[in-house]
Amino acid sequence: MVSKLIVSIIYFAVVFYLGYKGWKETKSHADYLLAGRRMGPFVMAMSYGATFISTSAIIGFGGVAANFGFSIMWLVFLNIFVGIFVAFAVFGKRTRRMGLALDSHTFPELLGRRYRSKFMQSFSGAVIFVFIPLYAAAVLIGICRMMEVSLGLDFHFALVLMTLILAVYVITGGLKAVMYTEAFQGAIMVGMMLMLLVVAYSKLGGMVQAHQTLTDMAPLVPEKLQKMGLLGWTQGIAFPSPLWMIMYTSLIYGVGFGVLAQPQLIVRFMTVPSDRELNRGVIYGGLFILLIPGVAYVVGALSNAIFLQQFGKISIDMAQGNVDKIIPTFIETIMPSWYSALFLLAMFAAAMSTLASQYHVGGTALGRDVCEQFSAAAKAKPGPVARAAVTATVFITLLWAWILPGSIIARATAFFFGLCLASFLPAFLLGLYWKGMTKAGALASLFGGFFASMFWMFFVNKQLAETFGICSALTGQATLLAGAAPGSWPFLLQFVDPNVMALPVSFILALAVSLASEKYAAEHVEWCWRNY
Repeated sequence: MVSKLIVSIIYFAVVFYLGYKGWKETKSHADYLLAGRRMGPFVMAMSYGATFISTSAIIGFGGVAANFGFSIMWLVFLNIFVGIFVAFAVFGKRTRRMGLALDSHTFPELLGRRYRSKFMQSFSGAVIFVFIPLYAAAVLIGICRMMEVSLGLDFHFALVLMTLILAVYVITGGLKAVMYTEAFQGAIMVGMMLMLLVVAYSKLGGMVQAHQTLTDMAPLVPEKLQKMGLLGWTQGIAFPSPLWMIMYTSLIYGVGFGVLAQPQLIVRFMTVPSDRELNRGVIYGGLFILLIPGVAYVVGALSNAIFLQQFGKISIDMAQGNVDKIIPTFIETIMPSWYSALFLLAMFAAAMSTLASQYHVGGTALGRDVCEQFSAAAKAKPGPVARAAVTATVFITLLWAWILPGSIIARATAFFFGLCLASFLPAFLLGLYWKGMTKAGALASLFGGFFASMFWMFFVNKQLAETFGICSALTGQATLLAGAAPGSWPFLLQFVDPNVMALPVSFILALAVSLASEKYAAEHVEWCWRNY
Protein backbone atom coordinates (compact mmCIF):
# COMPACT_ATOMS: atom_id res chain seq x y z
CA MET A 1 0.00 0.00 0.00
CA VAL A 2 2.83 2.42 0.89
CA SER A 3 4.58 1.80 -2.43
CA LYS A 4 1.35 2.55 -4.31
CA LEU A 5 0.92 5.84 -2.47
CA ILE A 6 4.53 6.91 -3.12
CA VAL A 7 4.32 6.09 -6.82
CA SER A 8 0.97 7.89 -7.05
CA ILE A 9 2.36 11.02 -5.38
CA ILE A 10 5.31 11.14 -7.80
CA TYR A 11 2.98 10.68 -10.74
CA PHE A 12 0.61 13.45 -9.69
CA ALA A 13 3.55 15.76 -9.06
CA VAL A 14 4.62 15.35 -12.70
CA VAL A 15 1.04 15.79 -13.93
CA PHE A 16 0.58 19.02 -11.98
CA TYR A 17 3.94 20.32 -13.23
CA LEU A 18 2.85 19.70 -16.84
CA GLY A 19 -0.51 21.30 -16.09
CA TYR A 20 1.34 24.33 -14.67
CA LYS A 21 3.54 24.44 -17.77
CA GLY A 22 0.43 24.42 -19.97
CA TRP A 23 -1.14 27.17 -17.86
CA LYS A 24 1.98 29.36 -18.14
CA GLU A 25 2.06 28.90 -21.92
CA THR A 26 -1.66 29.68 -22.35
CA LYS A 27 -1.56 33.33 -23.34
CA SER A 28 -4.74 33.61 -25.42
CA HIS A 29 -8.19 32.07 -25.87
CA ALA A 30 -6.85 30.28 -28.98
CA ASP A 31 -4.16 28.70 -26.79
CA TYR A 32 -6.87 27.51 -24.38
CA LEU A 33 -8.98 26.01 -27.17
CA LEU A 34 -6.39 24.73 -29.70
CA ALA A 35 -2.97 24.85 -27.99
CA GLY A 36 -1.94 27.65 -30.34
CA ARG A 37 -2.00 25.27 -33.37
CA ARG A 38 1.70 24.51 -32.74
CA MET A 39 1.81 20.93 -31.41
CA GLY A 40 4.37 18.47 -32.82
CA PRO A 41 3.57 15.02 -34.25
CA PHE A 42 4.57 13.00 -31.16
CA VAL A 43 2.58 15.09 -28.68
CA MET A 44 -0.40 15.27 -31.05
CA ALA A 45 -0.43 11.52 -31.82
CA MET A 46 0.11 10.46 -28.21
CA SER A 47 -2.55 12.92 -27.08
CA TYR A 48 -4.94 11.57 -29.74
CA GLY A 49 -4.22 7.98 -28.73
CA ALA A 50 -4.42 8.64 -25.00
CA THR A 51 -7.73 10.47 -25.52
CA PHE A 52 -9.06 7.69 -27.75
CA ILE A 53 -7.95 4.80 -25.52
CA SER A 54 -8.80 5.10 -21.86
CA THR A 55 -9.94 3.00 -18.93
CA SER A 56 -13.10 2.37 -20.95
CA ALA A 57 -10.95 0.38 -23.37
CA ILE A 58 -8.59 -1.23 -20.85
CA ILE A 59 -10.97 -1.87 -17.93
CA GLY A 60 -14.34 -1.89 -19.72
CA PHE A 61 -13.56 -3.55 -23.05
CA GLY A 62 -10.86 -5.70 -21.43
CA GLY A 63 -13.67 -7.07 -19.28
CA VAL A 64 -15.83 -7.57 -22.38
CA ALA A 65 -12.97 -9.59 -23.92
CA ALA A 66 -12.90 -11.75 -20.79
CA ASN A 67 -16.63 -12.35 -21.13
CA PHE A 68 -17.03 -12.68 -24.91
CA GLY A 69 -13.57 -13.75 -26.07
CA PHE A 70 -11.32 -12.90 -29.00
CA SER A 71 -14.09 -11.68 -31.31
CA ILE A 72 -13.42 -8.24 -29.85
CA MET A 73 -10.01 -8.23 -31.62
CA TRP A 74 -11.78 -7.02 -34.77
CA LEU A 75 -12.17 -3.76 -32.90
CA VAL A 76 -8.38 -3.42 -32.65
CA PHE A 77 -8.14 -3.71 -36.44
CA LEU A 78 -10.77 -1.00 -36.91
CA ASN A 79 -9.16 1.16 -34.22
CA ILE A 80 -5.89 1.13 -36.19
CA PHE A 81 -7.15 1.19 -39.79
CA VAL A 82 -10.15 3.48 -39.32
CA GLY A 83 -9.30 5.26 -36.09
CA ILE A 84 -5.72 6.12 -37.08
CA PHE A 85 -5.00 5.68 -40.81
CA VAL A 86 -8.37 6.78 -42.24
CA ALA A 87 -8.85 9.41 -39.53
CA PHE A 88 -5.44 11.02 -40.10
CA ALA A 89 -5.15 10.59 -43.88
CA VAL A 90 -8.76 11.09 -45.03
CA PHE A 91 -10.18 13.37 -42.33
CA GLY A 92 -7.21 14.89 -40.52
CA LYS A 93 -5.54 16.86 -43.29
CA ARG A 94 -8.71 18.41 -44.65
CA THR A 95 -9.96 19.15 -41.15
CA ARG A 96 -6.75 21.02 -40.35
CA ARG A 97 -6.85 22.97 -43.63
CA MET A 98 -10.52 23.88 -43.49
CA GLY A 99 -10.34 24.64 -39.79
CA LEU A 100 -7.49 27.07 -40.49
CA ALA A 101 -9.32 28.64 -43.45
CA LEU A 102 -12.46 29.22 -41.39
CA ASP A 103 -10.57 30.07 -38.16
CA SER A 104 -12.51 27.33 -36.34
CA HIS A 105 -11.57 26.41 -32.77
CA THR A 106 -14.05 23.61 -32.04
CA PHE A 107 -15.72 20.85 -34.04
CA PRO A 108 -19.21 22.42 -33.88
CA GLU A 109 -17.70 25.75 -34.95
CA LEU A 110 -16.11 24.03 -37.97
CA LEU A 111 -19.53 22.67 -38.98
CA GLY A 112 -21.24 25.98 -38.29
CA ARG A 113 -18.83 28.02 -40.39
CA ARG A 114 -18.65 25.47 -43.20
CA TYR A 115 -22.45 25.60 -43.53
CA ARG A 116 -22.92 29.22 -42.46
CA SER A 117 -25.29 28.14 -39.72
CA LYS A 118 -25.07 29.34 -36.12
CA PHE A 119 -27.97 27.00 -35.35
CA MET A 120 -25.98 24.00 -36.55
CA GLN A 121 -23.04 25.06 -34.40
CA SER A 122 -25.16 25.55 -31.30
CA PHE A 123 -27.24 22.38 -31.78
CA SER A 124 -24.09 20.28 -32.34
CA GLY A 125 -22.51 21.88 -29.28
CA ALA A 126 -25.62 21.13 -27.21
CA VAL A 127 -25.62 17.46 -28.29
CA ILE A 128 -21.96 17.14 -27.30
CA PHE A 129 -22.43 18.91 -23.96
CA VAL A 130 -25.49 16.84 -23.03
CA PHE A 131 -24.14 13.41 -23.97
CA ILE A 132 -20.36 13.47 -23.54
CA PRO A 133 -20.68 13.40 -19.72
CA LEU A 134 -22.20 9.91 -20.07
CA TYR A 135 -19.10 8.72 -21.94
CA ALA A 136 -16.84 10.56 -19.50
CA ALA A 137 -18.66 8.87 -16.62
CA ALA A 138 -17.77 5.46 -18.10
CA VAL A 139 -14.09 6.42 -18.06
CA LEU A 140 -14.32 7.81 -14.53
CA ILE A 141 -16.00 4.62 -13.33
CA GLY A 142 -13.16 2.59 -14.84
CA ILE A 143 -10.38 4.25 -12.83
CA CYS A 144 -12.48 4.37 -9.67
CA ARG A 145 -13.21 0.63 -9.87
CA MET A 146 -9.45 0.13 -10.12
CA MET A 147 -8.90 2.34 -7.05
CA GLU A 148 -11.65 0.45 -5.21
CA VAL A 149 -10.00 -2.92 -5.82
CA SER A 150 -6.36 -1.82 -5.64
CA LEU A 151 -6.38 0.77 -2.83
CA GLY A 152 -9.46 -0.39 -0.93
CA LEU A 153 -11.08 3.04 -1.29
CA ASP A 154 -14.83 3.50 -1.20
CA PHE A 155 -16.03 3.74 -4.82
CA HIS A 156 -17.95 6.99 -4.30
CA PHE A 157 -15.08 8.60 -2.41
CA ALA A 158 -12.79 7.69 -5.34
CA LEU A 159 -15.26 9.35 -7.75
CA VAL A 160 -15.10 12.64 -5.86
CA LEU A 161 -11.31 12.49 -5.39
CA MET A 162 -10.55 11.89 -9.07
CA THR A 163 -13.02 14.58 -10.13
CA LEU A 164 -11.32 17.19 -7.92
CA ILE A 165 -7.82 16.26 -9.14
CA LEU A 166 -8.81 16.46 -12.81
CA ALA A 167 -10.76 19.66 -12.40
CA VAL A 168 -7.69 21.58 -11.23
CA TYR A 169 -5.57 21.35 -14.36
CA VAL A 170 -8.30 21.00 -17.00
CA ILE A 171 -10.28 24.07 -15.94
CA THR A 172 -7.19 26.27 -15.53
CA GLY A 173 -4.70 25.04 -18.13
CA GLY A 174 -6.77 24.53 -21.30
CA LEU A 175 -5.76 22.27 -24.18
CA LYS A 176 -2.01 22.79 -23.83
CA ALA A 177 -2.05 21.43 -20.29
CA VAL A 178 -4.30 18.58 -21.43
CA MET A 179 -2.06 17.57 -24.35
CA TYR A 180 1.23 17.80 -22.41
CA THR A 181 -0.09 15.54 -19.67
CA GLU A 182 -1.65 13.16 -22.20
CA ALA A 183 1.68 12.60 -23.99
CA PHE A 184 3.32 11.75 -20.65
CA GLN A 185 0.42 9.52 -19.64
CA GLY A 186 0.42 7.73 -23.00
CA ALA A 187 4.09 6.77 -22.60
CA ILE A 188 3.33 5.25 -19.17
CA MET A 189 0.42 3.25 -20.60
CA VAL A 190 2.60 1.68 -23.31
CA GLY A 191 5.20 0.45 -20.81
CA MET A 192 2.66 -1.07 -18.44
CA MET A 193 0.70 -2.91 -21.13
CA LEU A 194 3.82 -4.51 -22.60
CA MET A 195 4.73 -5.88 -19.18
CA LEU A 196 1.18 -7.17 -18.70
CA LEU A 197 1.26 -9.10 -21.99
CA VAL A 198 4.57 -10.80 -21.17
CA VAL A 199 3.39 -11.92 -17.72
CA ALA A 200 0.03 -13.20 -19.01
CA TYR A 201 1.58 -15.44 -21.67
CA SER A 202 4.32 -16.67 -19.32
CA LYS A 203 1.68 -17.77 -16.78
CA LEU A 204 0.18 -20.12 -19.39
CA GLY A 205 3.40 -21.52 -20.86
CA GLY A 206 3.76 -19.31 -23.92
CA MET A 207 1.58 -18.00 -26.71
CA VAL A 208 0.58 -21.28 -28.40
CA GLN A 209 -0.13 -23.12 -25.18
CA ALA A 210 -2.10 -20.18 -23.78
CA HIS A 211 -4.48 -20.05 -26.73
CA GLN A 212 -4.88 -23.82 -26.81
CA THR A 213 -5.75 -23.86 -23.11
CA LEU A 214 -8.41 -21.22 -23.65
CA THR A 215 -9.79 -23.11 -26.67
CA ASP A 216 -10.17 -26.26 -24.59
CA MET A 217 -12.24 -24.33 -22.03
CA ALA A 218 -15.21 -23.85 -24.38
CA PRO A 219 -17.49 -26.17 -22.32
CA LEU A 220 -17.03 -23.79 -19.37
CA VAL A 221 -18.72 -20.85 -21.13
CA PRO A 222 -21.62 -19.73 -18.86
CA GLU A 223 -25.00 -21.13 -19.93
CA LYS A 224 -26.47 -17.64 -20.35
CA LEU A 225 -23.77 -16.69 -22.86
CA GLN A 226 -24.12 -20.01 -24.70
CA LYS A 227 -27.83 -19.31 -25.19
CA MET A 228 -26.98 -15.85 -26.53
CA GLY A 229 -24.60 -17.37 -29.10
CA LEU A 230 -21.08 -17.60 -27.60
CA LEU A 231 -19.36 -20.76 -28.89
CA GLY A 232 -16.14 -20.30 -26.92
CA TRP A 233 -13.59 -17.62 -26.05
CA THR A 234 -11.48 -18.45 -29.12
CA GLN A 235 -14.20 -20.06 -31.27
CA GLY A 236 -16.27 -16.90 -31.73
CA ILE A 237 -19.99 -16.12 -31.76
CA ALA A 238 -22.73 -17.91 -33.71
CA PHE A 239 -24.51 -16.00 -36.48
CA PRO A 240 -27.29 -14.99 -36.31
CA SER A 241 -27.65 -14.62 -32.57
CA PRO A 242 -28.38 -11.82 -30.07
CA LEU A 243 -24.76 -11.74 -28.89
CA TRP A 244 -23.46 -11.49 -32.48
CA MET A 245 -25.68 -8.43 -33.00
CA ILE A 246 -24.45 -6.82 -29.79
CA MET A 247 -20.79 -7.55 -30.47
CA TYR A 248 -20.58 -6.62 -34.15
CA THR A 249 -23.16 -3.84 -34.54
CA SER A 250 -22.52 -2.01 -31.28
CA LEU A 251 -19.12 -2.78 -29.77
CA ILE A 252 -17.18 -3.32 -33.01
CA TYR A 253 -19.00 -1.34 -35.72
CA GLY A 254 -20.25 1.48 -33.48
CA VAL A 255 -16.95 2.11 -31.71
CA GLY A 256 -14.74 1.15 -34.67
CA PHE A 257 -16.29 3.70 -37.02
CA GLY A 258 -17.66 6.08 -34.40
CA VAL A 259 -14.13 7.33 -33.73
CA LEU A 260 -14.32 9.31 -36.99
CA ALA A 261 -16.94 11.65 -35.53
CA GLN A 262 -15.57 12.10 -32.01
CA PRO A 263 -15.32 15.85 -31.30
CA GLN A 264 -12.56 15.46 -28.70
CA LEU A 265 -10.42 13.66 -31.31
CA ILE A 266 -11.27 15.83 -34.32
CA VAL A 267 -10.07 18.95 -32.53
CA ARG A 268 -6.58 17.35 -32.26
CA PHE A 269 -6.18 17.69 -36.05
CA MET A 270 -6.52 21.46 -35.71
CA THR A 271 -3.65 21.75 -33.20
CA VAL A 272 -0.78 21.00 -35.60
CA PRO A 273 0.89 23.56 -37.91
CA SER A 274 1.07 21.42 -41.09
CA ASP A 275 0.12 18.11 -42.75
CA ARG A 276 3.61 16.76 -42.08
CA GLU A 277 2.82 16.33 -38.38
CA LEU A 278 -0.27 14.30 -39.29
CA ASN A 279 1.74 12.00 -41.60
CA ARG A 280 4.26 11.31 -38.87
CA GLY A 281 1.51 10.92 -36.30
CA VAL A 282 0.09 7.87 -38.12
CA ILE A 283 3.11 5.78 -37.05
CA TYR A 284 2.99 6.85 -33.40
CA GLY A 285 -0.78 6.49 -33.24
CA GLY A 286 -0.90 3.07 -34.93
CA LEU A 287 1.69 1.57 -32.59
CA PHE A 288 -0.03 3.08 -29.57
CA ILE A 289 -3.41 1.56 -30.47
CA LEU A 290 -1.86 -1.84 -31.19
CA LEU A 291 -0.16 -1.93 -27.81
CA ILE A 292 -2.89 -0.55 -25.56
CA PRO A 293 -6.30 -2.00 -26.50
CA GLY A 294 -4.69 -4.93 -28.32
CA VAL A 295 -2.93 -6.09 -25.17
CA ALA A 296 -5.95 -5.36 -22.95
CA TYR A 297 -8.25 -7.52 -25.09
CA VAL A 298 -5.77 -10.41 -25.33
CA VAL A 299 -5.11 -10.43 -21.60
CA GLY A 300 -8.82 -10.05 -20.87
CA ALA A 301 -9.67 -13.18 -22.82
CA LEU A 302 -6.71 -15.14 -21.41
CA SER A 303 -7.66 -14.17 -17.86
CA ASN A 304 -10.26 -16.96 -17.95
CA ALA A 305 -7.54 -19.59 -18.32
CA ILE A 306 -5.28 -17.96 -15.73
CA PHE A 307 -8.05 -17.59 -13.15
CA LEU A 308 -9.13 -21.20 -13.74
CA GLN A 309 -5.54 -22.35 -13.28
CA GLN A 310 -5.02 -20.33 -10.09
CA PHE A 311 -8.46 -20.30 -8.44
CA GLY A 312 -10.67 -22.78 -10.31
CA LYS A 313 -13.01 -20.02 -11.55
CA ILE A 314 -13.51 -18.17 -14.81
CA SER A 315 -13.18 -14.37 -14.98
CA ILE A 316 -16.79 -13.29 -14.54
CA ASP A 317 -17.10 -15.44 -11.42
CA MET A 318 -13.90 -13.99 -9.98
CA ALA A 319 -15.34 -10.49 -10.47
CA GLN A 320 -18.65 -11.49 -8.83
CA GLY A 321 -20.61 -10.82 -12.01
CA ASN A 322 -19.33 -7.27 -12.64
CA VAL A 323 -17.53 -7.11 -16.00
CA ASP A 324 -15.94 -3.79 -15.03
CA LYS A 325 -14.05 -5.47 -12.15
CA ILE A 326 -12.43 -8.30 -14.14
CA ILE A 327 -9.23 -6.49 -15.14
CA PRO A 328 -8.74 -4.83 -11.71
CA THR A 329 -9.24 -8.22 -10.04
CA PHE A 330 -6.73 -9.81 -12.43
CA ILE A 331 -4.12 -7.18 -11.60
CA GLU A 332 -4.56 -7.53 -7.85
CA THR A 333 -4.69 -11.34 -7.68
CA ILE A 334 -2.39 -12.50 -10.49
CA MET A 335 0.25 -9.84 -11.09
CA PRO A 336 3.20 -9.17 -8.72
CA SER A 337 2.50 -6.57 -6.01
CA TRP A 338 5.06 -4.13 -7.42
CA TYR A 339 3.28 -4.24 -10.77
CA SER A 340 -0.07 -3.43 -9.20
CA ALA A 341 1.25 -0.02 -8.13
CA LEU A 342 2.61 0.70 -11.60
CA PHE A 343 -0.56 -0.50 -13.33
CA LEU A 344 -2.64 1.73 -11.10
CA LEU A 345 -0.39 4.54 -12.32
CA ALA A 346 -1.09 3.55 -15.93
CA MET A 347 -4.82 3.56 -15.24
CA PHE A 348 -4.54 7.00 -13.69
CA ALA A 349 -2.83 8.01 -16.93
CA ALA A 350 -5.46 6.37 -19.15
CA ALA A 351 -8.39 7.86 -17.25
CA MET A 352 -6.96 11.32 -16.76
CA SER A 353 -5.89 11.70 -20.39
CA THR A 354 -9.34 10.88 -21.75
CA LEU A 355 -11.34 12.63 -19.04
CA ALA A 356 -9.32 15.82 -19.46
CA SER A 357 -10.20 15.93 -23.16
CA GLN A 358 -13.84 15.03 -22.54
CA TYR A 359 -14.20 17.77 -19.93
CA HIS A 360 -12.46 20.25 -22.22
CA VAL A 361 -14.54 19.48 -25.32
CA GLY A 362 -17.80 19.34 -23.35
CA GLY A 363 -17.07 22.67 -21.73
CA THR A 364 -16.00 24.42 -24.93
CA ALA A 365 -19.09 23.03 -26.68
CA LEU A 366 -21.30 24.73 -24.11
CA GLY A 367 -19.21 27.86 -23.72
CA ARG A 368 -18.12 28.71 -27.26
CA ASP A 369 -20.67 26.87 -29.38
CA VAL A 370 -23.82 27.56 -27.37
CA CYS A 371 -23.41 30.46 -24.92
CA GLU A 372 -21.28 32.70 -27.15
CA GLN A 373 -23.76 32.31 -30.02
CA PHE A 374 -26.65 33.76 -28.02
CA SER A 375 -25.04 36.00 -25.41
CA ALA A 376 -23.03 39.15 -26.08
CA ALA A 377 -21.74 39.06 -22.51
CA ALA A 378 -20.41 35.52 -22.99
CA LYS A 379 -18.74 36.55 -26.25
CA ALA A 380 -17.09 39.51 -24.54
CA LYS A 381 -15.54 37.30 -21.85
CA PRO A 382 -14.90 33.91 -23.53
CA GLY A 383 -12.23 32.73 -21.07
CA PRO A 384 -14.32 32.78 -17.86
CA VAL A 385 -17.34 31.40 -19.74
CA ALA A 386 -15.29 28.48 -21.12
CA ARG A 387 -13.93 27.64 -17.67
CA ALA A 388 -17.40 27.80 -16.12
CA ALA A 389 -18.72 25.50 -18.85
CA VAL A 390 -15.89 23.00 -18.25
CA THR A 391 -16.76 23.07 -14.55
CA ALA A 392 -20.39 22.23 -15.40
CA THR A 393 -19.24 19.29 -17.55
CA VAL A 394 -17.09 17.97 -14.70
CA PHE A 395 -20.01 18.16 -12.24
CA ILE A 396 -22.51 16.45 -14.59
CA THR A 397 -20.00 13.66 -15.27
CA LEU A 398 -19.68 13.03 -11.54
CA LEU A 399 -23.47 12.76 -11.22
CA TRP A 400 -23.68 10.21 -14.04
CA ALA A 401 -20.83 8.14 -12.59
CA TRP A 402 -22.59 8.16 -9.22
CA ILE A 403 -25.89 6.74 -10.50
CA LEU A 404 -24.93 4.42 -13.40
CA PRO A 405 -25.19 0.64 -12.74
CA GLY A 406 -22.38 -1.91 -12.83
CA SER A 407 -20.96 -3.45 -16.04
CA ILE A 408 -21.77 -0.19 -17.84
CA ILE A 409 -18.40 1.04 -19.18
CA ALA A 410 -18.41 -0.60 -22.62
CA ARG A 411 -22.12 0.09 -23.19
CA ALA A 412 -21.85 3.79 -22.34
CA THR A 413 -18.80 4.16 -24.58
CA ALA A 414 -20.48 2.43 -27.53
CA PHE A 415 -23.59 4.57 -27.05
CA PHE A 416 -21.74 7.87 -27.35
CA PHE A 417 -19.59 6.71 -30.28
CA GLY A 418 -22.67 5.48 -32.15
CA LEU A 419 -24.64 8.68 -31.48
CA CYS A 420 -21.82 10.87 -32.83
CA LEU A 421 -21.39 8.58 -35.83
CA ALA A 422 -25.04 8.84 -36.89
CA SER A 423 -25.44 12.53 -36.06
CA PHE A 424 -22.20 14.10 -37.29
CA LEU A 425 -20.33 11.88 -39.75
CA PRO A 426 -22.25 12.60 -43.02
CA ALA A 427 -22.21 16.38 -42.55
CA PHE A 428 -18.55 16.26 -41.49
CA LEU A 429 -17.27 13.96 -44.25
CA LEU A 430 -19.30 15.46 -47.10
CA GLY A 431 -18.52 18.96 -45.87
CA LEU A 432 -14.82 18.24 -46.25
CA TYR A 433 -15.01 16.61 -49.69
CA TRP A 434 -18.15 17.73 -51.55
CA LYS A 435 -18.61 21.33 -52.60
CA GLY A 436 -22.27 20.61 -53.39
CA MET A 437 -23.16 19.85 -49.76
CA THR A 438 -25.68 22.45 -48.57
CA LYS A 439 -26.88 23.88 -45.28
CA ALA A 440 -30.28 22.23 -45.69
CA GLY A 441 -28.63 18.87 -46.41
CA ALA A 442 -26.36 19.17 -43.38
CA LEU A 443 -29.21 20.07 -41.04
CA ALA A 444 -31.43 17.29 -42.42
CA SER A 445 -28.58 14.83 -41.89
CA LEU A 446 -27.88 16.06 -38.36
CA PHE A 447 -31.52 15.94 -37.26
CA GLY A 448 -32.29 12.73 -39.15
CA GLY A 449 -29.33 10.86 -37.71
CA PHE A 450 -29.90 12.15 -34.19
CA PHE A 451 -33.63 11.45 -34.00
CA ALA A 452 -33.40 8.10 -35.82
CA SER A 453 -30.80 7.08 -33.25
CA MET A 454 -33.02 8.28 -30.39
CA PHE A 455 -36.06 6.41 -31.77
CA TRP A 456 -34.18 3.12 -32.08
CA MET A 457 -32.71 3.60 -28.64
CA PHE A 458 -36.00 4.29 -26.86
CA PHE A 459 -38.32 1.94 -28.79
CA VAL A 460 -36.39 -0.90 -30.45
CA ASN A 461 -33.02 -1.73 -28.87
CA LYS A 462 -33.91 -4.06 -26.00
CA GLN A 463 -31.12 -3.18 -23.61
CA LEU A 464 -31.46 0.58 -24.00
CA ALA A 465 -35.27 0.65 -24.21
CA GLU A 466 -35.57 -1.34 -20.98
CA THR A 467 -33.11 1.01 -19.29
CA PHE A 468 -35.03 4.19 -20.20
CA GLY A 469 -38.54 2.67 -19.95
CA ILE A 470 -40.15 5.13 -22.38
CA CYS A 471 -41.51 2.46 -24.73
CA SER A 472 -42.93 0.49 -21.82
CA ALA A 473 -44.65 3.59 -20.42
CA LEU A 474 -46.23 4.46 -23.77
CA THR A 475 -47.04 1.04 -25.23
CA GLY A 476 -46.96 -1.42 -22.34
CA GLN A 477 -44.15 -3.39 -24.07
CA ALA A 478 -40.43 -3.26 -23.38
CA THR A 479 -39.81 -2.67 -27.13
CA LEU A 480 -41.96 -2.37 -30.23
CA LEU A 481 -40.68 -5.82 -31.28
CA ALA A 482 -41.11 -7.51 -27.91
CA GLY A 483 -43.71 -9.92 -29.30
CA ALA A 484 -41.48 -11.28 -32.08
CA ALA A 485 -40.71 -15.00 -32.11
CA PRO A 486 -37.33 -15.78 -30.48
CA GLY A 487 -34.63 -16.30 -33.11
CA SER A 488 -36.56 -14.51 -35.88
CA TRP A 489 -35.09 -11.45 -37.59
CA PRO A 490 -37.59 -9.05 -35.96
CA PHE A 491 -36.52 -10.52 -32.62
CA LEU A 492 -32.82 -10.09 -33.46
CA LEU A 493 -33.36 -6.45 -34.49
CA GLN A 494 -33.85 -5.70 -30.79
CA PHE A 495 -30.12 -6.32 -30.32
CA VAL A 496 -28.93 -4.18 -33.26
CA ASP A 497 -27.24 -0.93 -32.29
CA PRO A 498 -29.15 2.30 -33.14
CA ASN A 499 -26.33 3.64 -35.34
CA VAL A 500 -26.69 0.77 -37.81
CA MET A 501 -30.12 2.08 -38.75
CA ALA A 502 -29.54 5.79 -38.10
CA LEU A 503 -26.32 6.26 -40.11
CA PRO A 504 -27.83 5.25 -43.50
CA VAL A 505 -30.78 7.56 -42.77
CA SER A 506 -28.36 10.40 -42.06
CA PHE A 507 -26.33 9.84 -45.26
CA ILE A 508 -29.43 9.50 -47.48
CA LEU A 509 -30.89 12.74 -46.12
CA ALA A 510 -27.58 14.57 -46.58
CA LEU A 511 -27.30 13.56 -50.23
CA ALA A 512 -30.98 13.86 -51.22
CA VAL A 513 -31.64 17.22 -49.58
CA SER A 514 -28.35 18.72 -50.80
CA LEU A 515 -29.12 17.73 -54.38
CA ALA A 516 -32.57 19.34 -54.15
CA SER A 517 -31.73 22.49 -52.16
CA GLU A 518 -30.11 25.83 -52.94
CA LYS A 519 -26.33 25.77 -53.35
CA TYR A 520 -23.85 28.13 -51.72
CA ALA A 521 -22.37 31.08 -53.57
CA ALA A 522 -19.09 30.24 -55.25
CA GLU A 523 -17.26 32.77 -53.03
CA HIS A 524 -18.14 30.92 -49.82
CA VAL A 525 -17.18 27.52 -51.23
CA GLU A 526 -13.83 28.80 -52.49
CA TRP A 527 -13.17 30.45 -49.14
CA CYS A 528 -13.70 27.09 -47.38
CA TRP A 529 -11.40 25.35 -49.86
CA ARG A 530 -8.69 28.06 -50.06
CA ASN A 531 -6.07 26.01 -48.16
CA TYR A 532 -6.56 22.80 -50.20
